[in-house]
Amino acid sequence: MEAAEKATCRSVDNFNPLITTIFQVSCILVISHMFHILLKPLGQPGPFAQLLAGVVVGPTLLSRIRRVEDFFLQASSAEYYMLFSFLCRMLFMFSIGLETDIPYLKRNIRVVSIVAGGGIILASICAAPLLWLLIKVFTVTKSRFPFYLLIFTVLANTASPVVIRMIAESKFDNADLGRLAIYSSLISEMSCVAFVATLTACSSTIRLVGAIIATLVTVLLIFLNNYLPFVFNKRNRHNRFLTNSELFLIIFILLAISLLVESAGYTAITCCFLAGLMFPREGKTCRTLLHKLTYAVNTFVLPVYFGYTGFQFNISKIFNKLTLILTVLIILLSAGTKIVATLAACYYLKIPRNESLILSFLLNMKGNYDLIIINSPPVPKMLWENDIHDLFLSVVVLKTLILAPVVAIWLNRGEFCAHYPTTLEILNPESELRMMACAYIPRHVSGYLSLISALSGCPNATLNPYVAHLVELRKKKKSKLMYHQLEDGDQYSDEEEYGGNDVVQITNALDSFISETKIPVHEAKIVSSFLTINQDVCNGAVDLRVSIIFLPFHKHQRVDGKMENSMEGIRTINQKVIRHAPCSVGIFLDRGQTGFQQPHGSLCVQNIATFFFGGPDDREALACSKRILMHSQVSLTVFRFIQANSSIQNSWISDASHKDEEVVMAISSIGTENEMDNVFVDSFYNRYVAQGKASLIEKYVSDGAETLVALREILDNMYSLVIVGKGGRENSSLTIGMSDWEECPELGLVGDLLASSEMNFSGSLLVIQQHRHS
Repeated sequence: MEAAEKATCRSVDNFNPLITTIFQVSCILVISHMFHILLKPLGQPGPFAQLLAGVVVGPTLLSRIRRVEDFFLQASSAEYYMLFSFLCRMLFMFSIGLETDIPYLKRNIRVVSIVAGGGIILASICAAPLLWLLIKVFTVTKSRFPFYLLIFTVLANTASPVVIRMIAESKFDNADLGRLAIYSSLISEMSCVAFVATLTACSSTIRLVGAIIATLVTVLLIFLNNYLPFVFNKRNRHNRFLTNSELFLIIFILLAISLLVESAGYTAITCCFLAGLMFPREGKTCRTLLHKLTYAVNTFVLPVYFGYTGFQFNISKIFNKLTLILTVLIILLSAGTKIVATLAACYYLKIPRNESLILSFLLNMKGNYDLIIINSPPVPKMLWENDIHDLFLSVVVLKTLILAPVVAIWLNRGEFCAHYPTTLEILNPESELRMMACAYIPRHVSGYLSLISALSGCPNATLNPYVAHLVELRKKKKSKLMYHQLEDGDQYSDEEEYGGNDVVQITNALDSFISETKIPVHEAKIVSSFLTINQDVCNGAVDLRVSIIFLPFHKHQRVDGKMENSMEGIRTINQKVIRHAPCSVGIFLDRGQTGFQQPHGSLCVQNIATFFFGGPDDREALACSKRILMHSQVSLTVFRFIQANSSIQNSWISDASHKDEEVVMAISSIGTENEMDNVFVDSFYNRYVAQGKASLIEKYVSDGAETLVALREILDNMYSLVIVGKGGRENSSLTIGMSDWEECPELGLVGDLLASSEMNFSGSLLVIQQHRHS
């Protein structure tokens, strides 16, 4: 609007407007990165620095200089700025749709809708008296209905890109509260778009026809986006990514359809978001789009978009006393509306008060759809009066500039994004389980996929698995090829060369698994020196908020059944991760064809045994077993080893009213490890054994020798997987003498014995260590 206003004073461009626009974008990028470097140590997010950079470049500061103003604000500058804004919006809304966690949204749609809907309903009510006041102030005689839509949008809308970037930069996006804020902002923004579009479509026949056209072309885009990935995935079966030409075709179709929606008189942000949301997640097409778009959007597109928002703001426009009073009034009304509505919704949903408060501030972020309504009214060939435009633009920019630093400081305090839960024992078996499996070579992945398949068997629980490919960082090899000499789809950076052909094999294995089981598995790659890669694994576990890390055993089974070292460096890394892990750790020994197989699609039932000697590690192993036994193709037997002369009583709870309840253990009230073990096993018995979902067998032994005999007896049966805790109970007489042949301390006494070739055990082994809370 500022550019359009200046354009009325000039009929001829003094400079090429394309050059000035590109230079302006470059200035915003450079200054925003400088601000980000300066403000990041203070905990300030990228959107705040980028918005501030736009304010500095714009009429508030640098563009007040006459020569700078003449250079930046050409006669046709407004068209170029609008085009750049449209392209940025299209790309980041499509990217947001691609990254949307659909399973989370399905599980929590009620909660998210209540939080978002409260603000929208209250805003629609509060917009009426504000409309009456502003009509009197600005003497609005025509277009009062669009004016109401403008006020409603400014009060109700939450800028989802701002919220998403703030939460992502605070490493808060995997926490429950962070995800609730992200999807509440998305629902809020999409609801505002739908509300305004519906009322506008009902206002005239022409607008209704435009709405129908926009809907049809959106459906066409979704259909094309479901067909093209299928074709491209088949064409690139042996590649990790699509070619550049195929990627360009997808973006071109998205651009063309978005332009059709915009020409029909409606914003294309919903169209682009739905296209990304409905895009098939399996295969190379989605991976390529995420790989290419995520970096570009976060590094260039959003900084330019936020910067241009700040560029439009002119602080001199609010120096008028009346305008200043109205700006403060609308900011307070808008903030109060969101805070009151969100707190009320959170009170109804029983969300803690401190989390409710920070959620209400996050949902106060502005700067996306509200800007579209401010710059492009919902009525064709209509422009707001300059006073109205400047007032609402000032409200949007100032509100975000004021609240963003406050929210960032609040988030960086860390109390809202603590890494919790870090053990499976305290995790409800029907709640979401976040896990990370680390693989060095493709052979490790097949075993992990079997584990993921088994852990996803509970219909009421959600599994969120990450497979991290750990690659050793070696010295760089300088490429002698210029960029134009690379094959289509290759990268000039040698980042993708790390891991060699293993990367493609791991990717293909994951693609096949996802296609077959429909279980979404996230792929990651950690490239680091083996001396420090354990730190990256632990940091990744914290960022992803996983409850357990799975590591591969450093040995593999040969054809003759003997164990052979794969990579000695793996053992050292495993030992470091076990010592410093921020959550529980499991070491997985996969024995291939004779070991644990993928339950999904299998006709055979997998027999699994869990050994329980007592102690926190064994309770963690049993907690993991709870997740696995819920799969229909898994049969679990738990063997509890008890001291032969022990006076442990089996107080199985038989009251039917307690069968479906999980016993909550309070460490302070139970006191001893023995009592904790009894309560945990009692809980397991009543919930699973008594209902016929698992078996529990007690083995009475006196010492390590009898324990060894009992283990050999058990392993004579065909168990494809054995789960055991690493530590057992300290100084237990059940394992006396078993440490004489200990070879791998990281597996514990029983785990080390089961992993040895002497036991003649052909099944897979999972050894779990519970996270020790400091």
